[in-house]
Amino acid sequence: MNLTGKKILLGVTGSIAAYKAAHLTRLLIKSGAEVQIIMSASAFDFITPLTLATLSKRPVLSQFKKDETGEWNNHVELGLWADLFLVAPLSANTLAKFAMGSCDNLLSAVYLSARCPVMVAPAMDLDMYQHPAVQSNLNRLEGFGHEVLHAESGELASGLSGQGRMMEPEHILGHVQSFFKGNDDFKGKKVLITMGPTLEALDPVRFISNHSSGKMGMAIAEEFSKRGAEVFVVSGPIALKVSKEKFHWYSVTSADEMYEVAAVLHPKVDICVFAAAVADYAPAQIAPEKIKKDSELISISLRKNVDIAFELGKMKRGNQIHVGFALETENEAANAKAKLKKKNFDLIVLNSTKVEGAGFKVDTNQVELFGADGRSVHSELASKTTIASLILDQIKTIPVWV
Repeated sequence: MNLTGKKILLGVTGSIAAYKAAHLTRLLIKSGAEVQIIMSASAFDFITPLTLATLSKRPVLSQFKKDETGEWNNHVELGLWADLFLVAPLSANTLAKFAMGSCDNLLSAVYLSARCPVMVAPAMDLDMYQHPAVQSNLNRLEGFGHEVLHAESGELASGLSGQGRMMEPEHILGHVQSFFKGNDDFKGKKVLITMGPTLEALDPVRFISNHSSGKMGMAIAEEFSKRGAEVFVVSGPIALKVSKEKFHWYSVTSADEMYEVAAVLHPKVDICVFAAAVADYAPAQIAPEKIKKDSELISISLRKNVDIAFELGKMKRGNQIHVGFALETENEAANAKAKLKKKNFDLIVLNSTKVEGAGFKVDTNQVELFGADGRSVHSELASKTTIASLILDQIKTIPVWV
């Protein structure tokens, strides 16, 4: 999406990830945005203002005083100027200031004065990011209505590996583009989304499940909400932090529970997206007590679970849209197209286990979409937010869309 005419305040704070601000600035400028950068004093230790000023084509601001003449950088005017206030990277220190309303520098003063939406991309080491104080502050910002671009997982500056890396600039750009995209093109539409895994109990302690994190389904739910839809989410157990107040949220555990809730909601909605990784089989009998490891081998009799998408596909109305997902390990396109027809989908999203950086648990995905009308669309590896936007754009081209 072209960002021509969009005014973005880019805050850069003291983090090793500040070097990524240069690439992010270049991407925003290349997309047509006007970018005004504000740096905290500690950010100067990681990247020079000259670099960012050159890329943004504007002087970088960091202090209230412009020069020795006594003129000042008006934080109120800056806050009113922007269409979006983006802080990337956001350090733990600046996060705490934002969360508590502390104001001791130009960046925090502009934040408190900004009337535009706020988007933040935190970056810090693994243990810092997971600390309850940091998580509480992130939740507080989300409670303010800000969009938190949660850190991605990978190798960190400390040498540890885990969640804490600032979201990659290309992924941040996808979120920014999604924000500015038509926010009401799904207004008036009711959408049902199943997401996450299901857990099928073996006994009071153990269960059968899969590796689904719910990240792709959550990205789709967020995208529908941003674009004006009323969203009903039926989710298996997930560990994601979710602003549930945006949705009609239903938490379930098993495939049978997910089907029961989805079947009630199905007649009320215009669009159904079956993104859940529903367990195909469940134990035929659930042991009343914990199964003891008395034998070297144990046999478990399994029964086939209800195929939610298939059953609801038989009830699909003529003007209702169904979108499914397929995760295949062989004959991928052929198997996806067969599922498209069998389950009465209008569109199916094929995931591959063979693409590094795609699939379960990660923040990126690469997909191929097949339509019932014969079309196909292939994506590059991108953030799940970008993939979600692509899926919604393809839904709008389905012939029954009105």
